[in-house]
Amino acid sequence: MPFVSIRLAGSATKEQKAGLVADVTASLVSRLGKNPAAVQIVIEEVPTENYASAGILIADRDAPARQPEGDAHAEPSQ
Repeated sequence: MPFVSIRLAGSATKEQKAGLVADVTASLVSRLGKNPAAVQIVIEEVPTENYASAGILIADRDAPARQPEGDAHAEPSQ
């Protein structure tokens, strides 16, 4: 019985997860000849503040850059 564990940084919609498990199941059936009823899949969604790469939290890496106050290129306030 194949057991597949998928870990995602962030979240996915129910529809995206349904498509993902359908694709993974179909691959195991076509590539390895597995019975689709025997394929077990678990999806774990890891919050991006609990996941890091290269020493940086994914939540911080993906956050929009803020322009520092007093930046010379900022629009002057009226």
